[in-house]
Amino acid sequence: MCIRDRIYTVAADYNFGQLSGDWVKIIAEEHGAEVVGEEYVPLEESQFGSTINNIQSAEPDFVMSMLVGQDHSAFYEQRLASGLTDIPIGTSTNMAQEREHLRIDPPALEDVYAGVSYMEELPTDRNADFVERYYERWDDAEYINQEAQNNYFSVYLYKEAVERAGTFEQAAVIEALESGLETEAPEGDVRLDPQTHHMEHNMRVAHADENHEISFDEPRTIEPVFLREAGCDLTSEAERTQYEPGAFYEVV
Repeated sequence: MCIRDRIYTVAADYNFGQLSGDWVKIIAEEHGAEVVGEEYVPLEESQFGSTINNIQSAEPDFVMSMLVGQDHSAFYEQRLASGLTDIPIGTSTNMAQEREHLRIDPPALEDVYAGVSYMEELPTDRNADFVERYYERWDDAEYINQEAQNNYFSVYLYKEAVERAGTFEQAAVIEALESGLETEAPEGDVRLDPQTHHMEHNMRVAHADENHEISFDEPRTIEPVFLREAGCDLTSEAERTQYEPGAFYEVV
């Protein structure tokens, strides 16, 4: 069994949250862990008393959170009030996107671990330069989140594709994008995977301490392996298939 072998999942009750919950079960099984409970919470829900009681009753070692939006952020304040901060939380949605670690008073997000490609706090020279230039231009901005960074480098990726194509004609630009273009981003160099049209990001685990100070582990490039193995190839067919984990793995 792994160190964190009992997992409780709490996620938003829509497509993203449900599919993410499936991935938690798949990855838990691969690592010898067990999902001991899961809840899918309506997007408008802001009261988490029963959820927190259920988590405490299940006695997990770790909580996986795919909660989203303003209402769901109340979970962290109620987590603190209930004394649930002794159970660490993993997330793919919080901090990097909606800056909960700044909006909510410490230590509500103590020991929250987020898988991120970008956060404003990223301690690299390239990012420090980007953050400085950003706030010089938009001094009333509140935070540079992950989506802002993605939109920023996407403009430059498109620019490089147009320059390589020598035209704005759509088919030629797509062909240039599908050549495996790379560009510089605040997170590090990123590459567009031709087959899946997904970016290969520099992923890090961000950790919030009791003061909501953020630290990061070393970056790792994450490639869209699942989509490739599932047969997604947008260079040969402009398909609109949603590849769900349950179609390729047994999800109990």
